[in-house]
Amino acid sequence: MFACLSVVFSCDDSTDTIGIYTDSDNINSSTTVFYGTTRSFVADSVLCNSNNSYLGRMTDPETGMLVKAEFLAQFNSLENYGFPEADLMNKSDDGSIEADSIEVRLYLDSYLGEDNNPMKVEVYELDTANVIREDTSYYSNSDLSCFINPARSEPLAKKVFTATDFTLSEDSLESDYYAANIRILLPKEYGSYIINKYYENADFFKNSYNFIRHVCPGFYFKLTDGNGTMVKVKVGALNVYFRYNYNGSLVTGLCRFAATPEVIQSTYVENKGLHELVDENPQCTFLKTPAGVFTEMTLPIEEIFLGHENDSINQTQFTLYRYNATDLSSEFEVPDELLLVRKEDMYRFFEDREVPDGVVSYVTSFNSSYNTYTFSNINSLVSYCYKDRIAKAAESGLSVEEWTEEHEDWNRIMLIPIETSEDNSDNIVSVSHDMGLCSTRLVGGESSDISIQVIYSAFD
Repeated sequence: MFACLSVVFSCDDSTDTIGIYTDSDNINSSTTVFYGTTRSFVADSVLCNSNNSYLGRMTDPETGMLVKAEFLAQFNSLENYGFPEADLMNKSDDGSIEADSIEVRLYLDSYLGEDNNPMKVEVYELDTANVIREDTSYYSNSDLSCFINPARSEPLAKKVFTATDFTLSEDSLESDYYAANIRILLPKEYGSYIINKYYENADFFKNSYNFIRHVCPGFYFKLTDGNGTMVKVKVGALNVYFRYNYNGSLVTGLCRFAATPEVIQSTYVENKGLHELVDENPQCTFLKTPAGVFTEMTLPIEEIFLGHENDSINQTQFTLYRYNATDLSSEFEVPDELLLVRKEDMYRFFEDREVPDGVVSYVTSFNSSYNTYTFSNINSLVSYCYKDRIAKAAESGLSVEEWTEEHEDWNRIMLIPIETSEDNSDNIVSVSHDMGLCSTRLVGGESSDISIQVIYSAFD
């Protein structure tokens, strides 16, 4: 399919129009439509560099897919934190310093599923001798249970929870001061242990690095029962309550350690039936999170440049159309943002914490009015891939055809659901995999190619 538009300009001897196309330049523009192919790509795991954690299990009624998520979290100590002097602290009958109580609170950003559906979680202490490392990339299928303290094989606590805490009054739940959370009580003795570690060596609380390796390495939150709810945890807090003497009165103190972006939180995801879902539905492509399915697209780059080697590509655009859900009871959301990145760069992009550069990586958002994702101009990517293939073939001493046979992904891109963070000027400063529950089907696969509109310009 072709659509052409020609425009003729000229110029005189004046310098007033330098840099402006004029009639004598004879610029011709033309539009051509090409077609790309797509298929679903099963991602067994993704890099877990999100600041959010997930806990729960859900089955998508539309696809029958079951997703389970559980996580571990470290806790951040304030710099040079200090308890009151030891002789002011409340003591037990045997004279040892003791805590009043200790709890973990998991503050929720959101949830999917039923708010009154009971779920069960067990809390395990991690190992100070085997700490999850800051310089290592952990993927969603990593066995995080290997970081559990082998000397504490039994859970510190067990908790049956619901997304809404119905043990609280309605007035409390509707209060402006209430933040939805899951409260998990830990043994009082564990709180006493943490306090006494301070009096053993105050340097253990000097910073998070020392605190994690000498006092509390964090916890693994393991889902053991329940189906139908998934909660998104935005922050966790470890609260230690104690009493001490202050001006002759016994008062209550609180020491809080938070699971924040300064320390590690990592989610383990278990998906069932991904390969079966993709194999049984080749007539479309999927976007599923977390750690689920991406859409792979092959760009017709050779065809785009054939006969246009000396022309300029002004615009390259394509749109992906979404099928509406056939089962409206599905709780899974539509991915809000998509990353377009070269297939060969898809892992490095996240591991190197890159952001879209508008050359070989792009971001677009879901348009709910038109049910589409549109990439309005990827001409820089198309040109880059074309020139990169020629250059690398020359470097390797192979012909372009020989090099292409050995590098079949050279013109393939991935479309990946993501979450982004922006600065005050709306510039994207970080990109991570979308670890929430998202699912949608796209037009494509074996049933339909994707139209790609290319606008050329050339001197006559």
